[in-house]
Amino acid sequence: MRSSNSLNSVILGSGIAGLASAIRLAAMKVKVTVYEKSSTYGGKMGVWKSQGYRFDTGPSLFTMPQYVFDLLTIDGLDNVPFDYDELDVLCKYFWEDNTKLSAYCDREKLKKEFHDKLDENPKNIDSFLDDSERKYQITNHVFLEKSLHKLGTYLSWNTFKSFLSIHKVGVLKKMHIENQKQFSNSKTIQFFDRYATYNGSNPYESPATLNIIPHYEFGIGAYFPKKGMRSIVDALYEKAVKLGVQFNFNTDVNELVKVDKGYKVNQEDLVYDIAICNMDIASASQGPLKKLLKAQNRHYKPSSSALIFYWGIKKEFKDLELHNIFFSEDYRKEFTSIFKNHTIDEDPTVYVQISSKCKKDDAPSNCENWFVMVNAPYVENQDWGRLISETKKNILTKLSRILGEEIEKMIEVEHILTPQMIWDKTGSYKGALYGSSSNNKMSAFLRHSNFNKHHKGLYFCGGSVHPGGGIPLCLLSAKISTDIISNDFKIC
Repeated sequence: MRSSNSLNSVILGSGIAGLASAIRLAAMKVKVTVYEKSSTYGGKMGVWKSQGYRFDTGPSLFTMPQYVFDLLTIDGLDNVPFDYDELDVLCKYFWEDNTKLSAYCDREKLKKEFHDKLDENPKNIDSFLDDSERKYQITNHVFLEKSLHKLGTYLSWNTFKSFLSIHKVGVLKKMHIENQKQFSNSKTIQFFDRYATYNGSNPYESPATLNIIPHYEFGIGAYFPKKGMRSIVDALYEKAVKLGVQFNFNTDVNELVKVDKGYKVNQEDLVYDIAICNMDIASASQGPLKKLLKAQNRHYKPSSSALIFYWGIKKEFKDLELHNIFFSEDYRKEFTSIFKNHTIDEDPTVYVQISSKCKKDDAPSNCENWFVMVNAPYVENQDWGRLISETKKNILTKLSRILGEEIEKMIEVEHILTPQMIWDKTGSYKGALYGSSSNNKMSAFLRHSNFNKHHKGLYFCGGSVHPGGGIPLCLLSAKISTDIISNDFKIC
């Protein structure tokens, strides 16, 4: 066994997975240095403020809070405050025919809502959510918490049991087709098809395995941090500093070089035994890890991206919740526009998150901060100036029509985030929010590994590698990577 006190590690990037990796290594008494090209930590989980409005610029949904608390208490000390509330209504849904549905966390209330609003048989909801939980139980402790690229994973009894049940998770079936069989109302089908977008995929192409995702909300719960989404990475950064992690901000890593005893950053003298890349794997393979990795961009199709408008709205809307969805009338056409035609549909599904519903100081009195997002294609030579203008007009027309208000007149501040800006700011290849998409039957399971088999001491974490994108999976990627490190270096 090797003493971890003698090990030196470097992490490229301080996104949420980079922060989690730093905490886990520091808790093992490994010396940790983080290089971050930006002036702050958090990756996509940023903040923008203007004229009394505050916006979380990145992920807006918080599930699986236990993964955060595992990190904040990893050393046995609960010395970093982090508070959150559980949501009663997970999201409110709007259709063009004035149908409105509140997705309650409580299953009985949810079933009643589907029955009253959509005449959906409550047994259909029960059956689907029970199946979603089964998928979770089969896959979670193996496919989401272990490396799928290590032989040892497949030699355990738990893995063997999971593989015996693999036919039950819908790998060989299409998500939309299975949902069509399950539900009688087309709106219910659309409701559950939407969960493919949680990892940037197309429900008409992706495997029914993605029907596991509703269990995270309806089986485990959804939450809102009392200080906003940014407070998640604030708490993790504070914990990392308390554990002795060294952060170097405003520092570009131009090259990670393999030497006899480890790795060097930018030809500096210091040698690191361990290197973890929290960068998008495709971008890293064309950048600082170019000499160590084959180019990754040929090996997967990027996930979808997003076009986001941050609007300060001079009114409070009592009919809106924290999370709101305004559905398109032709869902299949919308996904064809995104994934085949590489454009934004003229009738996009619009997501509106309003954190001031829960955190009042995020907007001035009698006002709201709207995070308005539509799914968008990854960058592929689009005319973004035209797309932004057209999409903004289509969004405003849609929201004004459904809400019965002239929304554009209420906007007093605006900020815009495009796929190209996401690529430029965060290094996410082509602006893809979740690395590779899961639009084929095995891609959900065969993402890039958490370690490099050719270069000992080189590891990967974040949304572009196993097990995937989104806050919970990014945190799990950090656990998988550091568990492998602990085993590889026999850390005592």
